[in-house]
Amino acid sequence: MRPVPPDKVARAVQITARYASVHGAPIHIGDPSKIGIKNLNKPDFGDPVTIKKGEIPVFWACGVTPQAVVVKAKPGVCITHTPAICSSPMSSMKNWLLINQTR
Repeated sequence: MRPVPPDKVARAVQITARYASVHGAPIHIGDPSKIGIKNLNKPDFGDPVTIKKGEIPVFWACGVTPQAVVVKAKPGVCITHTPAICSSPMSSMKNWLLINQTR
């Protein structure tokens, strides 16, 4: 989840939708309870993210959910990532910074 100012949500969707191989477009925008999240201050993975007044929570699919399955399945080998750390094209990072430059 990342908080996004309301006037930048549409642009965040447009930009991230281009990168389907690295999370892609958001899977949910707005009320966390609609997707089963009870408390944003106590995330299942990673650290809580501060939402400033007026910002909207925007949710992208993430690899940490399948990681829970991997832990339970205990395969011999697994390649994955840690929460909030991913590899993505630098252009993707540049676009994210452009969206959030006024935050």
